[in-house]
Amino acid sequence: MTSAQTQSQEKNEGLQHFVARHRRLFVLTGAGCSTDSGIPDYRDIEGGWKRAQPVTYQAFMGEALTRQRYWARSLIGWRRFGKALPNLTHHALARLEQRDKLTLLLTQNVDGLHQQAGNQAVVDLHGRLDMVRCMGCERRSPRHELQQALLTLNPAWAPLDAGDAPDGDADLDGHDFNTFNVPFCEDCGGILKPDVVFFGENVPRDRVARAMQALEAADAMLVVGSSLMVFSGYRFAHAAAKAGKPIAAVNLGRTRADPLLSLKVERPCADALAFL
Repeated sequence: MTSAQTQSQEKNEGLQHFVARHRRLFVLTGAGCSTDSGIPDYRDIEGGWKRAQPVTYQAFMGEALTRQRYWARSLIGWRRFGKALPNLTHHALARLEQRDKLTLLLTQNVDGLHQQAGNQAVVDLHGRLDMVRCMGCERRSPRHELQQALLTLNPAWAPLDAGDAPDGDADLDGHDFNTFNVPFCEDCGGILKPDVVFFGENVPRDRVARAMQALEAADAMLVVGSSLMVFSGYRFAHAAAKAGKPIAAVNLGRTRADPLLSLKVERPCADALAFL
């Protein structure tokens, strides 16, 4: 066994000991948890963007063409994203809750796969893509209902296909998005937006408060599949470190919290958590 293999094995054993010796874990997850479910992630091993940055809240709300482009690509991407299933990482983290080891699972993902795997104590920090929100009257409706409306209004777009992009997006380019018809709210005629937090949009305060309360009740923090480059997630690692709570991370590549970590395991999430 090479020295690198020995070091990797020692860190993996260290993760098992970390989980075993801390009774109440605060778990934060990111896109790396869902890549095995066929959902691409955003960042490379250095924490940089793999593609153009996601649409901002300001552009989506302020530009009709941005909304047309978003929903045209979502029409294609939702067909597979909406059918994604939990993978071994999700099931491993569900086992932690079954063993009464979690104060909370806080996820930056918007796919709902932790809940499908069986986790109940979950806060969806950035919302859920399977719901649509009216920005006028606040009416919520299932995303699959909007899919039918999009198909009805845009039959010529139905046969198109494109490669998957993160969070239900698709790499659909080279089309005139001006011709795409976007429905409005049936109740008030307002703008429809996926019920997720876009870049440039604030995370609801109640979610942050609930997560911080769970972090205070925990004796350690475990980060799984997140680079923590976005402040909305990094703030919890910063708070844990400030409170003197040990932090372990499972992530392929650099994280923003690397200087704060007690343990880092650079292996695929499912491999690192296979002991669960």
